[in-house]
Amino acid sequence: MQDHPGGVKYLDTKPHRSLFERLTALISPEPENRAELLEILHDAHERNLIDADALSMIEGVFQVSDLSARDIMVPRPQMDVIDITKPIEEWMPLVLETAHSRFPAIDGDRDKVIGTLLAKDLLRYYAEESFDVRDMLRPAVFIPESKQLNVLLRDFRSNRNHMAIVVDEYGGVAGLITIEDVLEQIVGDIEDEYDFDEEEDNILPVKDGMRRLRWRVKALTEIEQLNETLGTNFSDEDVDTIGGLVANHLGRVPRKGDVFDIAGVRFEVLRADARQVHVLLVEKLPQPAQEEFS
Repeated sequence: MQDHPGGVKYLDTKPHRSLFERLTALISPEPENRAELLEILHDAHERNLIDADALSMIEGVFQVSDLSARDIMVPRPQMDVIDITKPIEEWMPLVLETAHSRFPAIDGDRDKVIGTLLAKDLLRYYAEESFDVRDMLRPAVFIPESKQLNVLLRDFRSNRNHMAIVVDEYGGVAGLITIEDVLEQIVGDIEDEYDFDEEEDNILPVKDGMRRLRWRVKALTEIEQLNETLGTNFSDEDVDTIGGLVANHLGRVPRKGDVFDIAGVRFEVLRADARQVHVLLVEKLPQPAQEEFS
């Protein structure tokens, strides 16, 4: 409360900073780019000013603004679709097995997505004698591969859509993406009772034009499985997973972009948050040729 020159009192709503805060602002300049801001946030986490969950979500928000639909979409071959040119009895087992809430509906070809079928609408199949799948379809949403995730998330929220079909520059279907896929980039994996950890997907070969054999490895992969695939001999006495192995090696939580070698194997962190590493790119380095002595 302060006095106005005319004698009228008014409330002073301007926040007052302590002397320490003002001195800190003079000594420590404001961050000039995102990297400096993240470094400050990591420092705040180490000093227990913000918890790991908060830091992870902040990093996820930054990551969303850097990624596009092509980076996280479900590729075309892995899409679960229903073909309405076939009898419902043929694709109903797929609906029951996958337990998705939405399915792209195609007209005989994966490039001919004509709508979206909500699984709950199939209940009418058991209640109505004359059931036509085409009448149940909702309009499909199409987006380009280059669409930024932050823009897509805003569109999902404003239009109340939950799934979009990703198309390439030629108009062909490249994959699909859901609002859950985008949110997982911010809050981490969203698992439900229908999510399964397929062991065969833990280690996937990566093809490139440099003739190098590399693998995309989930951090929760057991060390034993990596040893069997790469022919390595990492010990699993102290830790069980690849994520634990690299964290022990670095002495801290790995960060996205970290590249380091362990026993002749190169690891690159592709995805991580403040709590743990999620995905790594792994390459077995060539062994130096040994000289022969007669």
